[in-house]
Amino acid sequence: MTIRIRQIHPVFVGEVEGVDLRRPLAAEEVAAIEEGMDRYAVLVFHDQPLSDEQQVAFSRNFGEIEPAVNSNVTRPEDRRLSIELADISNLDRDHRVFARDDRRRMFNLGNELWHSDSSFKATPAKYSLLSARAIPTRGGNTEFADMRAAYDALDDETKAEVEDLICEHSLIYSRGLLGFTEFTEEEKITFAPVRQRLVRTHPVTGRKSLFLASHAGTIVGWPMPEARAFLRDLVEHATQREFVHAHEWRQHDLVMWDNRQTMHRARRYKADEVRDMRRTTIAGDGPTVAQADAARESAPAIAQA
Repeated sequence: MTIRIRQIHPVFVGEVEGVDLRRPLAAEEVAAIEEGMDRYAVLVFHDQPLSDEQQVAFSRNFGEIEPAVNSNVTRPEDRRLSIELADISNLDRDHRVFARDDRRRMFNLGNELWHSDSSFKATPAKYSLLSARAIPTRGGNTEFADMRAAYDALDDETKAEVEDLICEHSLIYSRGLLGFTEFTEEEKITFAPVRQRLVRTHPVTGRKSLFLASHAGTIVGWPMPEARAFLRDLVEHATQREFVHAHEWRQHDLVMWDNRQTMHRARRYKADEVRDMRRTTIAGDGPTVAQADAARESAPAIAQA
């Protein structure tokens, strides 16, 4: 079968037909999916009952898999899945639903804030691929925002203002928005802020996009209150209805998105229902432009923290 992609939102998101992700893909199929990602930024594949091994194999067509470490407060001995898979679920290692006040659940509620995966790491993620193994009876949708369209809609004065700004990203910032502030000393070191450009340029299409996330807690060189107010305004702009698509999950959907061009967030669902989602993440090809210099400048401060 030939891969077909149908746009399902006015500015982005494609629905893919004509491919079985459980089998090895031909080079032209991989190329078609990559071209679809460059154009649509989010691709939806229905009816893909993948095993963990099949999801990992499919993901490797698009680059190196980012290990699922240093991105939550789950201890290594409590992991439910292999290191190639990020566990985006509400289940413990024995497949029991987290208690409502479980520290891991409290931390993971940050996924309901707008974000870009791994923007809190020195090398942010390229693609994310999320497989729905079990879904709640209602709620739990995932919303995506097109950060290219959001950038295009900025006025010229704001485009000039944001062009060279650098933000600091950390899981400590995003979780602090929800009142999750009790981190161990080891976690504070693991989640130390990293610096990212606020405007990114796609390496294939040349389109510019805003690189925002709830992880972004300040702008280098700005007073923090002013920086947070400005970032809040940009997020409000970027998540207007015309830039957002809500994906209503079906069991065995796989949704793939480009973290360089989008933000996303999970939506609320009943705390006592199972939501078993498994994500593979494709590593980016390096720090964002100018981040290397920024990281060198901040190294002494981080070392003293």
